[in-house]
Amino acid sequence: MKEYNVIDLFAGVGGLSYGFSEMPEFHILAANEIERDIAAAYSLNHPGVTMLNCDICALTESALLEATGRQQIDIVIGGPPCQSYSTLGKRRLDEKASLFLQYKRILQLLKPRAFVFENVVGLLSMDHGRLFPQIQAEFREIGYCLKHRVLDAVDFGVPQHRERVILVGFRGENPFIYPEATHGSGKKAYVTLRDALGDLPCLKGGQQSAEYAGEADNDFLKFVRRGSGALTEHMAPKNGAHLVRIMEALKDGQSKCDLPEDIRPKSGYGNTYAKLWWNRPSTTITRNFACPSSSRCIHPRDSRAMSIREGARLQSFPDDYRFYGSDGMKRLEIGNAVPPLLSVAIARQMALALESE
Repeated sequence: MKEYNVIDLFAGVGGLSYGFSEMPEFHILAANEIERDIAAAYSLNHPGVTMLNCDICALTESALLEATGRQQIDIVIGGPPCQSYSTLGKRRLDEKASLFLQYKRILQLLKPRAFVFENVVGLLSMDHGRLFPQIQAEFREIGYCLKHRVLDAVDFGVPQHRERVILVGFRGENPFIYPEATHGSGKKAYVTLRDALGDLPCLKGGQQSAEYAGEADNDFLKFVRRGSGALTEHMAPKNGAHLVRIMEALKDGQSKCDLPEDIRPKSGYGNTYAKLWWNRPSTTITRNFACPSSSRCIHPRDSRAMSIREGARLQSFPDDYRFYGSDGMKRLEIGNAVPPLLSVAIARQMALALESE
Protein backbone atom coordinates (compact mmCIF):
# COMPACT_ATOMS: atom_id res chain seq x y z
CA MET A 1 0.00 0.00 0.00
CA LYS A 2 1.35 3.39 -1.01
CA GLU A 3 1.38 6.13 1.61
CA TYR A 4 0.84 9.84 1.04
CA ASN A 5 1.78 12.86 3.13
CA VAL A 6 -0.82 15.58 3.72
CA ILE A 7 -0.88 19.14 5.03
CA ASP A 8 -4.13 20.90 6.02
CA LEU A 9 -4.40 24.68 5.50
CA PHE A 10 -7.06 26.80 7.23
CA ALA A 11 -7.60 23.59 9.17
CA GLY A 12 -10.23 24.75 11.64
CA VAL A 13 -11.15 22.11 14.19
CA GLY A 14 -10.14 19.33 11.78
CA GLY A 15 -13.32 18.27 10.01
CA LEU A 16 -11.57 17.84 6.64
CA SER A 17 -8.54 16.25 8.27
CA TYR A 18 -10.83 13.69 9.88
CA GLY A 19 -11.52 11.79 6.66
CA PHE A 20 -7.86 11.66 5.67
CA SER A 21 -6.79 10.60 9.17
CA GLU A 22 -9.22 7.66 8.96
CA MET A 23 -7.53 6.29 5.84
CA PRO A 24 -4.31 4.28 6.40
CA GLU A 25 -2.89 5.61 3.11
CA PHE A 26 -2.66 9.16 4.43
CA HIS A 27 -0.36 10.75 6.98
CA ILE A 28 -1.19 14.32 8.00
CA LEU A 29 2.14 15.88 8.87
CA ALA A 30 1.14 19.47 9.59
CA ALA A 31 -1.83 21.81 9.81
CA ASN A 32 -2.22 25.58 9.82
CA GLU A 33 -4.86 27.48 11.80
CA ILE A 34 -4.68 31.13 12.85
CA GLU A 35 -7.12 31.11 15.81
CA ARG A 36 -5.45 29.93 19.03
CA ASP A 37 -8.42 28.12 20.59
CA ILE A 38 -9.40 26.46 17.30
CA ALA A 39 -5.80 25.33 16.79
CA ALA A 40 -5.86 23.89 20.32
CA ALA A 41 -9.05 21.97 19.51
CA TYR A 42 -7.46 20.58 16.34
CA SER A 43 -4.44 19.37 18.32
CA LEU A 44 -6.62 17.67 20.93
CA ASN A 45 -8.07 15.49 18.19
CA HIS A 46 -4.98 15.13 15.98
CA PRO A 47 -2.12 15.03 18.52
CA GLY A 48 0.38 13.57 16.05
CA VAL A 49 0.06 16.51 13.64
CA THR A 50 2.39 19.51 13.90
CA MET A 51 0.21 22.58 14.38
CA LEU A 52 1.34 25.85 12.79
CA ASN A 53 -0.74 28.33 14.78
CA CYS A 54 -0.09 31.47 12.77
CA ASP A 55 -1.36 33.72 9.99
CA ILE A 56 -0.86 31.84 6.74
CA CYS A 57 0.58 35.03 5.23
CA ALA A 58 3.50 34.68 7.65
CA LEU A 59 4.02 30.97 6.96
CA THR A 60 7.50 30.61 5.48
CA GLU A 61 9.09 27.86 3.45
CA SER A 62 11.52 27.11 6.28
CA ALA A 63 8.66 26.76 8.78
CA LEU A 64 6.86 24.37 6.44
CA LEU A 65 10.00 22.29 5.90
CA GLU A 66 10.63 22.08 9.63
CA ALA A 67 7.00 21.15 10.40
CA THR A 68 6.98 18.36 7.81
CA GLY A 69 10.44 17.03 8.57
CA ARG A 70 11.44 18.00 5.03
CA GLN A 71 9.29 15.18 3.71
CA GLN A 72 7.59 15.47 0.34
CA ILE A 73 3.96 16.63 0.63
CA ASP A 74 1.68 14.72 -1.72
CA ILE A 75 -1.63 16.45 -0.97
CA VAL A 76 -2.67 19.85 0.34
CA ILE A 77 -6.21 20.11 1.71
CA GLY A 78 -8.26 22.97 3.15
CA GLY A 79 -10.34 26.01 2.32
CA PRO A 80 -9.88 29.70 3.15
CA PRO A 81 -12.37 31.34 5.57
CA CYS A 82 -15.81 31.14 4.02
CA GLN A 83 -17.50 34.21 5.51
CA SER A 84 -16.63 36.30 2.48
CA TYR A 85 -18.24 33.78 0.14
CA SER A 86 -21.30 32.76 2.16
CA THR A 87 -24.80 33.32 0.83
CA LEU A 88 -26.15 33.26 4.41
CA GLY A 89 -24.62 36.56 5.43
CA LYS A 90 -24.03 39.94 3.80
CA ARG A 91 -22.02 39.36 0.64
CA ARG A 92 -18.78 41.28 0.45
CA LEU A 93 -15.43 41.08 -1.30
CA ASP A 94 -12.70 41.71 1.25
CA GLU A 95 -9.11 40.78 2.01
CA LYS A 96 -10.18 37.30 3.16
CA ALA A 97 -11.48 36.59 -0.33
CA SER A 98 -7.90 36.85 -1.63
CA LEU A 99 -6.55 34.24 0.80
CA PHE A 100 -6.77 31.72 -2.02
CA LEU A 101 -3.58 33.39 -3.29
CA GLN A 102 -1.89 32.24 -0.08
CA TYR A 103 -3.18 28.75 -0.79
CA LYS A 104 -1.62 29.05 -4.25
CA ARG A 105 1.65 30.26 -2.71
CA ILE A 106 1.85 27.17 -0.48
CA LEU A 107 1.15 24.95 -3.49
CA GLN A 108 4.03 26.61 -5.32
CA LEU A 109 6.35 26.02 -2.34
CA LEU A 110 5.39 22.40 -1.66
CA LYS A 111 4.55 21.24 -5.20
CA PRO A 112 2.13 18.48 -4.11
CA ARG A 113 0.71 15.98 -6.59
CA ALA A 114 -2.84 17.02 -5.72
CA PHE A 115 -4.95 19.35 -3.62
CA VAL A 116 -8.51 19.56 -2.27
CA PHE A 117 -9.92 23.08 -1.98
CA GLU A 118 -13.24 23.27 -0.10
CA ASN A 119 -15.61 26.18 0.30
CA VAL A 120 -19.23 27.33 0.43
CA VAL A 121 -21.40 27.46 -2.69
CA GLY A 122 -21.46 31.26 -2.48
CA LEU A 123 -17.95 31.15 -3.90
CA LEU A 124 -19.40 30.30 -7.32
CA SER A 125 -21.37 33.55 -7.56
CA MET A 126 -19.04 35.85 -5.62
CA ASP A 127 -18.17 39.12 -7.39
CA HIS A 128 -20.90 38.47 -9.99
CA GLY A 129 -19.43 35.07 -10.80
CA ARG A 130 -15.95 36.41 -11.60
CA LEU A 131 -14.02 35.22 -8.53
CA PHE A 132 -14.22 31.45 -8.99
CA PRO A 133 -12.88 31.49 -12.59
CA GLN A 134 -10.06 33.70 -11.29
CA ILE A 135 -9.23 31.14 -8.61
CA GLN A 136 -9.26 28.37 -11.20
CA ALA A 137 -6.99 30.37 -13.53
CA GLU A 138 -4.47 30.91 -10.72
CA PHE A 139 -4.29 27.18 -9.99
CA ARG A 140 -4.05 26.25 -13.67
CA GLU A 141 -1.21 28.73 -14.04
CA ILE A 142 0.94 26.63 -11.71
CA GLY A 143 0.25 23.37 -13.52
CA TYR A 144 -2.88 21.86 -12.01
CA CYS A 145 -5.69 20.19 -13.94
CA LEU A 146 -8.96 20.97 -12.17
CA LYS A 147 -12.36 19.46 -11.47
CA HIS A 148 -15.08 20.90 -9.27
CA ARG A 149 -18.49 19.86 -8.05
CA VAL A 150 -21.00 20.91 -5.41
CA LEU A 151 -21.55 18.15 -2.85
CA ASP A 152 -24.33 18.12 -0.25
CA ALA A 153 -23.29 16.50 3.03
CA VAL A 154 -26.78 15.04 3.51
CA ASP A 155 -26.09 12.69 0.57
CA PHE A 156 -23.26 11.07 2.55
CA GLY A 157 -25.04 10.27 5.80
CA VAL A 158 -24.77 13.66 7.51
CA PRO A 159 -28.08 14.70 9.17
CA GLN A 160 -27.89 18.15 7.60
CA HIS A 161 -28.23 19.79 4.19
CA ARG A 162 -24.84 21.46 3.74
CA GLU A 163 -23.64 22.21 0.23
CA ARG A 164 -19.94 22.74 -0.40
CA VAL A 165 -17.83 23.37 -3.50
CA ILE A 166 -15.08 20.76 -3.73
CA LEU A 167 -12.33 21.78 -6.16
CA VAL A 168 -9.71 19.10 -6.80
CA GLY A 169 -6.45 19.71 -8.63
CA PHE A 170 -3.85 17.25 -9.95
CA ARG A 171 -0.56 17.85 -11.69
CA GLY A 172 -1.06 16.52 -15.19
CA GLU A 173 -4.15 14.43 -15.90
CA ASN A 174 -6.78 14.57 -13.16
CA PRO A 175 -8.02 11.04 -12.28
CA PHE A 176 -10.25 12.12 -9.37
CA ILE A 177 -13.83 10.80 -9.49
CA TYR A 178 -16.31 12.46 -7.16
CA PRO A 179 -18.04 10.20 -4.63
CA GLU A 180 -21.49 8.93 -5.44
CA ALA A 181 -24.26 9.72 -2.97
CA THR A 182 -24.94 6.96 -0.45
CA HIS A 183 -28.21 8.45 0.83
CA GLY A 184 -31.29 9.84 -0.89
CA SER A 185 -33.79 8.67 -3.49
CA GLY A 186 -33.25 5.00 -4.32
CA LYS A 187 -30.49 4.70 -1.71
CA LYS A 188 -30.31 4.69 2.07
CA ALA A 189 -32.81 7.03 3.71
CA TYR A 190 -31.53 10.46 4.73
CA VAL A 191 -30.44 10.66 8.36
CA THR A 192 -33.04 12.69 10.27
CA LEU A 193 -32.88 14.58 13.55
CA ARG A 194 -34.73 11.70 15.16
CA ASP A 195 -32.01 9.34 13.91
CA ALA A 196 -29.19 11.63 14.99
CA LEU A 197 -30.46 12.99 18.31
CA GLY A 198 -33.07 10.50 19.51
CA ASP A 199 -30.73 8.80 21.99
CA LEU A 200 -30.02 12.06 23.83
CA PRO A 201 -32.04 12.89 26.94
CA CYS A 202 -34.77 15.53 26.85
CA LEU A 203 -33.62 18.80 28.38
CA LYS A 204 -35.15 22.13 29.28
CA GLY A 205 -33.17 25.36 29.06
CA GLY A 206 -30.25 25.38 31.49
CA GLN A 207 -30.35 21.62 32.12
CA GLN A 208 -27.53 19.23 31.26
CA SER A 209 -26.92 15.50 31.20
CA ALA A 210 -23.91 13.17 31.02
CA GLU A 211 -25.91 10.00 30.31
CA TYR A 212 -27.43 8.67 27.11
CA ALA A 213 -31.17 8.05 27.11
CA GLY A 214 -31.21 5.34 24.46
CA GLU A 215 -29.16 2.77 22.59
CA ALA A 216 -27.14 3.32 19.43
CA ASP A 217 -29.81 1.67 17.29
CA ASN A 218 -28.90 2.95 13.81
CA ASP A 219 -25.77 3.28 11.69
CA PHE A 220 -25.32 6.97 12.39
CA LEU A 221 -25.46 6.55 16.17
CA LYS A 222 -23.11 3.58 16.01
CA PHE A 223 -20.65 5.82 14.13
CA VAL A 224 -20.80 8.83 16.45
CA ARG A 225 -20.83 6.79 19.66
CA ARG A 226 -17.96 4.44 18.86
CA GLY A 227 -15.24 4.92 21.44
CA SER A 228 -17.40 7.26 23.51
CA GLY A 229 -18.01 6.76 27.23
CA ALA A 230 -19.95 9.41 29.09
CA LEU A 231 -22.02 11.95 27.18
CA THR A 232 -20.35 15.38 27.10
CA GLU A 233 -21.26 18.93 26.02
CA HIS A 234 -25.00 18.25 26.34
CA MET A 235 -26.28 21.36 28.11
CA ALA A 236 -29.29 23.27 26.81
CA PRO A 237 -28.86 27.05 26.51
CA LYS A 238 -30.95 28.98 29.01
CA ASN A 239 -33.33 31.55 27.52
CA GLY A 240 -35.72 34.17 28.84
CA ALA A 241 -39.40 33.46 29.45
CA HIS A 242 -40.60 35.25 26.30
CA LEU A 243 -38.29 33.27 24.00
CA VAL A 244 -39.26 30.04 25.75
CA ARG A 245 -42.92 30.88 25.09
CA ILE A 246 -42.14 31.46 21.40
CA MET A 247 -40.24 28.17 21.05
CA GLU A 248 -42.96 26.17 22.79
CA ALA A 249 -45.67 27.69 20.55
CA LEU A 250 -44.00 26.49 17.35
CA LYS A 251 -44.72 23.13 15.74
CA ASP A 252 -42.37 21.07 13.56
CA GLY A 253 -40.87 23.23 10.80
CA GLN A 254 -42.77 26.37 11.74
CA SER A 255 -41.19 29.81 11.90
CA LYS A 256 -42.07 33.19 13.40
CA CYS A 257 -44.57 33.76 10.57
CA ASP A 258 -46.72 31.01 12.09
CA LEU A 259 -46.79 32.55 15.57
CA PRO A 260 -49.73 34.42 17.11
CA GLU A 261 -49.31 38.13 16.56
CA ASP A 262 -49.02 38.91 20.26
CA ILE A 263 -45.74 36.95 20.58
CA ARG A 264 -44.43 37.22 17.01
CA PRO A 265 -40.97 38.87 16.86
CA LYS A 266 -40.98 42.04 14.79
CA SER A 267 -37.44 41.64 13.47
CA GLY A 268 -35.36 38.86 11.91
CA TYR A 269 -35.32 36.95 8.64
CA GLY A 270 -37.87 34.31 7.69
CA ASN A 271 -35.63 31.45 8.84
CA THR A 272 -35.20 32.87 12.35
CA TYR A 273 -37.25 31.90 15.39
CA ALA A 274 -37.84 28.67 13.48
CA LYS A 275 -38.12 25.05 14.55
CA LEU A 276 -36.37 22.19 12.80
CA TRP A 277 -38.15 19.01 11.66
CA TRP A 278 -37.84 15.87 13.80
CA ASN A 279 -38.25 13.52 10.84
CA ARG A 280 -36.04 15.36 8.35
CA PRO A 281 -32.36 16.33 8.15
CA SER A 282 -31.43 19.74 9.50
CA THR A 283 -31.01 22.80 7.34
CA THR A 284 -27.46 24.20 7.21
CA ILE A 285 -26.22 25.08 10.68
CA THR A 286 -23.87 27.96 11.47
CA ARG A 287 -22.03 29.13 14.55
CA ASN A 288 -25.41 30.51 15.68
CA PHE A 289 -27.08 27.14 16.24
CA ALA A 290 -27.86 28.15 19.84
CA CYS A 291 -29.41 31.48 18.85
CA PRO A 292 -33.01 31.25 17.53
CA SER A 293 -32.99 34.95 16.62
CA SER A 294 -30.18 34.26 14.10
CA SER A 295 -30.97 30.90 12.52
CA ARG A 296 -33.35 27.95 12.31
CA CYS A 297 -32.10 25.98 15.29
CA ILE A 298 -35.00 25.23 17.65
CA HIS A 299 -35.09 21.61 18.77
CA PRO A 300 -38.30 20.04 17.37
CA ARG A 301 -38.84 17.68 20.32
CA ASP A 302 -37.63 19.78 23.27
CA SER A 303 -38.59 23.30 22.05
CA ARG A 304 -35.23 24.90 22.88
CA ALA A 305 -31.99 25.85 21.19
CA MET A 306 -29.43 23.17 20.41
CA SER A 307 -26.73 22.02 22.81
CA ILE A 308 -23.10 21.91 21.71
CA ARG A 309 -23.29 18.11 21.46
CA GLU A 310 -26.39 18.32 19.26
CA GLY A 311 -24.69 20.81 16.94
CA ALA A 312 -21.69 18.51 16.71
CA ARG A 313 -23.99 15.56 15.93
CA LEU A 314 -25.65 17.52 13.10
CA GLN A 315 -22.16 17.95 11.63
CA SER A 316 -21.45 14.20 12.15
CA PHE A 317 -18.63 14.70 14.66
CA PRO A 318 -18.12 11.60 16.82
CA ASP A 319 -19.10 12.05 20.46
CA ASP A 320 -15.49 11.70 21.59
CA TYR A 321 -14.35 14.57 19.33
CA ARG A 322 -13.22 17.43 21.57
CA PHE A 323 -13.77 21.16 21.25
CA TYR A 324 -11.91 23.90 23.09
CA GLY A 325 -12.60 27.34 24.56
CA SER A 326 -15.75 29.15 25.58
CA ASP A 327 -19.17 27.83 24.56
CA GLY A 328 -19.28 30.49 21.84
CA MET A 329 -15.89 29.37 20.54
CA LYS A 330 -16.97 25.72 20.51
CA ARG A 331 -20.03 26.64 18.46
CA LEU A 332 -17.78 28.52 16.03
CA GLU A 333 -15.52 25.47 15.72
CA ILE A 334 -18.52 23.28 14.95
CA GLY A 335 -20.47 25.68 12.74
CA ASN A 336 -17.53 26.43 10.42
CA ALA A 337 -16.39 22.81 10.03
CA VAL A 338 -16.43 20.35 7.17
CA PRO A 339 -18.67 17.44 8.25
CA PRO A 340 -16.44 14.44 9.01
CA LEU A 341 -18.62 11.99 7.06
CA LEU A 342 -18.30 14.19 3.97
CA SER A 343 -14.52 14.32 4.42
CA VAL A 344 -14.41 10.51 4.65
CA ALA A 345 -16.15 10.24 1.26
CA ILE A 346 -13.69 12.71 -0.31
CA ALA A 347 -10.61 11.03 1.22
CA ARG A 348 -11.66 7.61 -0.08
CA GLN A 349 -11.92 8.94 -3.61
CA MET A 350 -8.59 10.73 -3.32
CA ALA A 351 -6.93 7.45 -2.29
CA LEU A 352 -8.42 5.72 -5.34
CA ALA A 353 -7.32 8.55 -7.63
CA LEU A 354 -3.73 8.43 -6.39
CA GLU A 355 -3.60 4.65 -6.71
CA SER A 356 -4.77 4.88 -10.32
CA GLU A 357 -1.90 7.11 -11.43
